[in-house]
Amino acid sequence: MTTGAHDLAALLKTEPEIAGLVRDEEALQAETIRLIPSENYVSQAVLEASGTVLQNKYSEGYPGRRYYEGQQVIDQVESLAIARAQELFGVDHANVQPYSGSPANLAIYLALMKPGETVMGMALPMGGHLTHGWSVSATGTWFRAVQYGVRRDTGRIDMDEVRDVALRERPKIIFAGGTAIPRTIDFPAFASIAKEAGAVLVADIAHIAGLIAGGAHPSPVGHAEVISTTTHKTLRGPRGAMLMCDEVHAKAIDKAVFPGLQGGPHNQTTAAIAVALREALQPSFRGYAASIVTNAGALATALSERGFDLVSGGTDNHLILIDLTPQGVAGKPVAKALDRAGIVVNYNTVPYDTRKPFDPSGIRIGTPAVSSRGMGTAEMVRIAAWIDDVVAAVAKDDADALSATTERVRGEVGELTKAFPAPGL
Repeated sequence: MTTGAHDLAALLKTEPEIAGLVRDEEALQAETIRLIPSENYVSQAVLEASGTVLQNKYSEGYPGRRYYEGQQVIDQVESLAIARAQELFGVDHANVQPYSGSPANLAIYLALMKPGETVMGMALPMGGHLTHGWSVSATGTWFRAVQYGVRRDTGRIDMDEVRDVALRERPKIIFAGGTAIPRTIDFPAFASIAKEAGAVLVADIAHIAGLIAGGAHPSPVGHAEVISTTTHKTLRGPRGAMLMCDEVHAKAIDKAVFPGLQGGPHNQTTAAIAVALREALQPSFRGYAASIVTNAGALATALSERGFDLVSGGTDNHLILIDLTPQGVAGKPVAKALDRAGIVVNYNTVPYDTRKPFDPSGIRIGTPAVSSRGMGTAEMVRIAAWIDDVVAAVAKDDADALSATTERVRGEVGELTKAFPAPGL
């Protein structure tokens, strides 16, 4: 028996309030257009694996080297996940135990660095991640952090700046990747700079792992010694993470995950990761990955034609970052209005933003979830028109007009979502 959205009999009996909230969330995911680029829909198979009796087992250690007995089945589950990660990404070594992306990145620090040593990553306001050394993160507290950014004129990573900072600061590790990068990451260029600076290159592919697996983005394998990723987002698995690396760093990475940071792995999540990786190994996954990029390009073009300022001028991947300054509105009120209209986005800082992070100038959108639903370029044009309508209504600063617009769009969104059922719901 699983606790997936299709079978809540036991939960309904024991805890009807939570069961009702799960049903509410399922309806919300079914009836809205989800454009947050880190969100997606998992398959029913992944949902079922996430709710199995594997939840009941403690498994500290690694396959064949556990501290608890009774691992005959668990070892096979984890070994399957490891083998599939190695096959899918073409890596020497994979660790599927990290609980999520941030602990996975912390394990990299523990494996490769000592407190006070220098880490180099993309600045958070420029599109980087908290765990790449940003000041409010533990990684910016325990380590000396230096950052690189993007050019003002292009919105793209300035590789000359990356090289200058790396050679001047001599970091122990360099992170390539982030949370709001709409363009292809040049892993060979980062690798060349890391080698020149004597640093270990870490590729954080949390956002683009599914695109890499599906051949829609270049792979960091062969360029980065260590690769970190979540297993959800474009990879379309459960909320978990993986670390992959060459043989040289395998022992240190494993030791950092366990016993360095974690106890027993979440075996039900490991099983769901194995399922998602098997799905990603199927030929159809390449079509899905390609559709994400095609849809993002179509959505970006349609928004640009309607006068929106896209950071870097567009996108190469799944993600679009929009600066709403020309529309005379901020990201937060727009995100909230779009939510009422059934279009789910997140407000986000843009490079060189003059507004505060909790009330920034932009919104961040992406196409993984709509692509999983089977939507195509025609639907992206419609979505761009709805976004434009809502933004224009926000800019008018007329509560009644905004309410009328969001109500109309919500109805039209509901009709569209009925035509494209979401996987797993």
